[in-house]
Amino acid sequence: MNFDVVALANILRDAARAEALPRFRRLDASMVTTKSEAIDLVTEADVATEEAIKMAMARFMPAALFVGEESVAADPVLLGRLADAELAVVIDPIDGTANYAAGLPLFATMAAVVSKGETVAGIIYDPMGDDWMMAEKGSGAWLRRPDGEAVRLSVAAPLPLAEMVGCASVSYLPVNNRAQVLANLAKVRVVSNFRCAGHEYRTLVSGHSQFSCWNKLMPWDHLGGVLMSQEAGAHAARLDGLPYLPHHADGGLLVSIDRDSWDELRREVFSF
Repeated sequence: MNFDVVALANILRDAARAEALPRFRRLDASMVTTKSEAIDLVTEADVATEEAIKMAMARFMPAALFVGEESVAADPVLLGRLADAELAVVIDPIDGTANYAAGLPLFATMAAVVSKGETVAGIIYDPMGDDWMMAEKGSGAWLRRPDGEAVRLSVAAPLPLAEMVGCASVSYLPVNNRAQVLANLAKVRVVSNFRCAGHEYRTLVSGHSQFSCWNKLMPWDHLGGVLMSQEAGAHAARLDGLPYLPHHADGGLLVSIDRDSWDELRREVFSF
C-alpha cells in the first residue's frame, strides 16, 4: 500500500478553499437542511466540499473505497463496507457543521486512511488557520503548514484530576446517565464542548488539554484524530477499555494524555 499523505492533505485544502470558505457566512436558509434532528445539519458547502474531494480522490487513489459523511447519508450501506475494505479513505468535508452554519470559525476538513481494518493515516485541516495536523502510523503527529514548515506534536504532561482541562460531548449520552456525568465533570478544572471533534483533537495533540470524551462514534469524526492522538503519546480506548476500531459506531470513546489519566477519568468522571 502506497499513498502520499501530503498529497491527500493538499486535496483537503484545495476543496475547502474552493467550496467551504467562499460560502462561509454567506449561507441562506435554502442552503442549510437538517438530517436526523435539529442539531444535525448539512449545508450546501458540506456536499460541494465532499464532492470536490471525491473527484480528486478518484484520480489520486482510484482503488480506494471512498467513505464520506454525506455519501453515507445518501447510501448507508456504504458504511458497512469499511471494515472489510482493502483500502479506504474516510472523509468529513466540514466537521463542525453547526458552527460553520452559525458563522463560527471553528470547523475542519478531515480524512483518515484505513487499510484492512486499521487506521494508517489521519489529517485534520483547519481552513481558517490554513494548516494541517496529520499523522501516519509509526511516524508521530505533526503540525504542517503550506510553506513546508513541520512541528512535531506531543500531548501535555499529567495533572491531578482537579486541574485537568478537557472536552466532553454529553448530548448523545444515555439520558439516564447524563445528569451523573454532568455532575462528575465538576471534578475537573475546565470542560468544554467545541461541537467540532477535529478541533478538540487538535487541542489535545498540541498539549492544551488533558482529555476528550464522546459517546457517538462515526468514523469520519474520530479515526484520524485517534491515530493522531496516539502518535502524540495519548491513550485512546472505548469506554469498556477495548481499542477503538474503524467499524465501531458505539461504545463511547475516551482519549487522554496517558493510561493513568484515562483510568482516573473513566472511574471518577465518565462512570456509567
